[in-house]
Amino acid sequence: MEILIPALWFALLGGVFGIILAIASKVFAVKVDERVSSINEILPGANCGGCGYAGCSAYAEAVVRGEAPIGACNAGGNAVAQKMAEIMGEVAENVVEKRAFVLCHGEGGTMKYIYEGAPDCVSAARLGGGSRQCQYGCIGLGSCASVCDCDAIEIKGGVAHILPEKCIGCGKCVNICPKNLIKLLPESTVCYVGCNSADKGSAVRSYCKAGCIGCKMCEKVCEVGAIKADGALAVIDQSLCIGCKRCAEKCPRKIIKVTKNGICKIEE
Repeated sequence: MEILIPALWFALLGGVFGIILAIASKVFAVKVDERVSSINEILPGANCGGCGYAGCSAYAEAVVRGEAPIGACNAGGNAVAQKMAEIMGEVAENVVEKRAFVLCHGEGGTMKYIYEGAPDCVSAARLGGGSRQCQYGCIGLGSCASVCDCDAIEIKGGVAHILPEKCIGCGKCVNICPKNLIKLLPESTVCYVGCNSADKGSAVRSYCKAGCIGCKMCEKVCEVGAIKADGALAVIDQSLCIGCKRCAEKCPRKIIKVTKNGICKIEE
């Protein structure tokens, strides 16, 4: 009895507290909008932060609260945007789907020193901007590839290359690159300049066989003014580009790249 009576009391108290907690959970329960879970289910789940929020759940909550726009998820594209609009009872505008492009194709560029530290671009960038003579070029240690959940990046010749058929445009590689040379461009991009250097042509020639030298030959052949030399670097305005590819054909350094996704608007 000395053991049984205390045990019964503990059981009784446990039952009472359990009932109190159950009632409290109902009274003080935080109501969750069902639209949040519905939106979260259709999001890709990459938690890339490309939408400006910490993850897909945070973005879904922000949309329901009216703090975030529908269609900010580039990884989901138009399909996800339309479904989100249906859930919210709104009309979604067409989303310009984007993919990652590496603005460096300087394989085999001149090296300043041999790097033997951690195999990480961020760490290497702290040592004089990396081992390459070009302070704007790809370090090539694969920090971008390590964060890519789609295996859409491979390192060849010391430079990162995007596999367009795998890239979903989440932006994780963009955020981690210490050189800021990975950009999200419209998936329909026909041509892009595969260089990020701001150095003058004479300097570029001294350390890279592929870098843009600002010769403006591309600018001269572009009939719509879509490509301009921004200092010593050619830059394409994708909103003006008609996809004629004349700039790529004229470039003496072959640094203006033609993608497999673009359709020449002149030929339509």
